[in-house]
Amino acid sequence: MKLIDLIQHYARALAVERDAAISRGLDAPILASGGRKLAAAGTLHLYGFDVPTSAPLAEDVPVTIILPGDHEPTEGFVVGRDDRTALIQTFDAFGQAVESASIIPDATAFFDTASKRLAAMVAKSDAYTLGPAERLIPWLSPRASRAELLARGPVTTAAFGTLWEEDPAARRTRLATLAIELARSNKRTLLISPGHLRSDDILGAIGRAMKAAGLTFKSLLCRYEMPLQGEANGMALPELGFEAQMHQFYARSRADKAALRRKYERFRELTPLLAYKAQKQRDLDEVKLLEWRLLTQLSDLQRKIKEIATTLAEYESLPIWKRLAMQTGGKNVASLNEYKIIYEEQVQGLLRELEIAKQRIDELSPEAAIPKDLRPEYDDLREDIMKLGGTKRIREMLAAEEDTNRQAFLQNKRIVATTAARVISDPLFGKVRFDVLIADEAPLIPAALLLAAAGLVRERIVLSGDPRAIAASNAWETNSTAGPG
Repeated sequence: MKLIDLIQHYARALAVERDAAISRGLDAPILASGGRKLAAAGTLHLYGFDVPTSAPLAEDVPVTIILPGDHEPTEGFVVGRDDRTALIQTFDAFGQAVESASIIPDATAFFDTASKRLAAMVAKSDAYTLGPAERLIPWLSPRASRAELLARGPVTTAAFGTLWEEDPAARRTRLATLAIELARSNKRTLLISPGHLRSDDILGAIGRAMKAAGLTFKSLLCRYEMPLQGEANGMALPELGFEAQMHQFYARSRADKAALRRKYERFRELTPLLAYKAQKQRDLDEVKLLEWRLLTQLSDLQRKIKEIATTLAEYESLPIWKRLAMQTGGKNVASLNEYKIIYEEQVQGLLRELEIAKQRIDELSPEAAIPKDLRPEYDDLREDIMKLGGTKRIREMLAAEEDTNRQAFLQNKRIVATTAARVISDPLFGKVRFDVLIADEAPLIPAALLLAAAGLVRERIVLSGDPRAIAASNAWETNSTAGPG
């Protein structure tokens, strides 16, 4: 059987499940009680509800929660289920506790979305890398002899590998080692599990191994849904949740943007102020230069007046030849007195001009003065702004709308842990591609879901689990129910 034929088979099988969901009662309303809020991360909220044991409410099925009164319906999906309790991740909060609620599953929508995803893999095969997925044919085809495949032992090739181990602890250790190798090789890894609790467990094991290896596990590893457990294998899981990490990242981004805006506004406030101060300083320098010239002229005139006064005082005692020489040059007692009067008038004029200059200096000095801390602050702001590309670039950054791009944030993670059902039903995974797929507890993952995840990887697929579960679970049988866990 070819891969395309196998995918088409499961697309049709999922369509059959979709058409039969209502008749099987999978979309019937469920009366729940004891609703309580368990956790929150960013815009997501985790609620627990008490539901009847017989309620057909499977993990990863989308639900609508209808509360009594005038409350708006709340959308979400199931992330955990035991005999009496259903854990639902919602996109809106509705208080800390509610006495009762109606939960309306939408299994029809789940099967429809899953069927369309597989159909899209066939119709738009060029948008997927199906080479690695072809390695699953010997395991998932109707004629597969899985006992014979297991007898051949572990498989390790560039595009496909198996990690069969009956001991869960040993298997978990080997998976953690593999995840570390892939992270160090900068490979983007999709880690799928059959259920959310198992996804929490393997996430904690890998996080602990990464921490022991000295890796920055918080930036490399994330759990796509809100973790159900507060701790697994000694690791705090809430801080590894995708939504929590993204919320923290954008909160820091918004804080940085606010700080940048304050810097820019302060820079814009100081720039005209310092420009005004600089202009006043230039005016002050010009007035001081004028004052210096006036003082120089005043000094020259005062020196001349002093020389004339000395000459007049000594005139009678000067030798006759010297007096005659002075008279020849037009310097006699009468002319010297006239010069003295002229010089004194010029001195008075200069003194008036100096008084005006001094008043102007007194006016300009405080206007040109820059506070001691203002100039260093401005220089630091200008240096920061230049490093960021200048004021034009900063205006563009501040004008840009805040866009919480989930796809870009998810693509930045090296290891993304989730369930196979979430991969096939969440539209985001239709847009993201990975290098490696690790299927934890692969024998428990329905073949249709495994194929959908395999179509997202470019290089390698690794199946891990207890080999005894392959026959026991029947998840890979072509006539098995290809539904969520």
